[in-house]
Amino acid sequence: MEQRVHNFNPGPATLPLPVLEEIKENFLSFRGSGMSITEISHRSREFDEVLTDAIDRTRRLLKLTDDYHVLFIQGGASMQYCMIPINLALPGKPLNYINTGTWSTKAIKEAQIQGKDVRVIATSEDRDFSYLPTDFRVDKDASYLHFTSNNTIKGTQWHHYPDGEGVPLISDMSSDFMSYPINMKPFGLIYAGAQKNIGPAGVAMVIIREDMLKRVPDTLPTMLRYTTFKDNKSLFNTPPTFTIYVIDLVLTWLEETVGGLKEIEKINKEKASLIYEVIDNSEIYRGTTEIKSRSLMNVTFRVGDEELEQRFLVETTKNGLHGLKGHKSVGGCRASLYNAVTIESVRDLARFMREFEGTARRFIQA
Repeated sequence: MEQRVHNFNPGPATLPLPVLEEIKENFLSFRGSGMSITEISHRSREFDEVLTDAIDRTRRLLKLTDDYHVLFIQGGASMQYCMIPINLALPGKPLNYINTGTWSTKAIKEAQIQGKDVRVIATSEDRDFSYLPTDFRVDKDASYLHFTSNNTIKGTQWHHYPDGEGVPLISDMSSDFMSYPINMKPFGLIYAGAQKNIGPAGVAMVIIREDMLKRVPDTLPTMLRYTTFKDNKSLFNTPPTFTIYVIDLVLTWLEETVGGLKEIEKINKEKASLIYEVIDNSEIYRGTTEIKSRSLMNVTFRVGDEELEQRFLVETTKNGLHGLKGHKSVGGCRASLYNAVTIESVRDLARFMREFEGTARRFIQA
């Protein structure tokens, strides 16, 4: 096999190597069927076992109670920005949103397009979304409170969820889903595009509480109703079978090899600390977010001036460290440390960053 690089891409992101090897091994004949997983019927016994297993593992990993339903919906998180307000807004009641950057902004826009009473009760836009706001008041009659748990572009993450004061929480967890244990009790719905932490692009996992489903209007188009996916086990139409298959393999790896969410959380904290330690003790690296709001998944930083930063990015690629360029909207650098990024990859990045700084100092002094 050709040598694999250290993959720090923000999404689609790296997958566990054992998962990729299993896909390769069984791709032409899935479980002895003589057909690829991409060829078998989504209504076959073989795929039903995959789908059921993915749902069951999700339930165990998150310790879901019976009143939560696990759905697979195409369109990624972006489709959820539309589906959430159209399904879950209560008549005459406002929608509360906290704006912490690009993805929150998109979610707010989709609700506003529908003519809903959207109230942005807190925002960190005043400091370019470099922190998470904590001073806000939730409308007691709000339909829900929506927030983005981790911002991939700005590098911020909620380490303590906002208090909905009894209002159901809804969260876009695309980029930190399954990276730590979640207390599901305050959540009416969480959703995550698969391509960050749990699989390839092509589907969003939606976990919705039973009482929220009672809000869904019968007048919505069939494919825009959460009840359609719940009532048909996400099989009303043909789902992305390969993506769900890979998700099942990733969840199997997470549950059986890693040991669950508490264990992966420990690993993720260690990985992030390795990079933040370099940044905090550096003369050329500068973090772009407030320390208490820093993300464990997406470490954003700048490197000296523009010339030095471009040199850094060129050198990282030459050294097998890929995907470190920041989002085009903000520039800079970003190391995405999702679950499947190994501790060895992160150690190599930290080592390179120290070595580069040593070289840069000599270059600057000269």
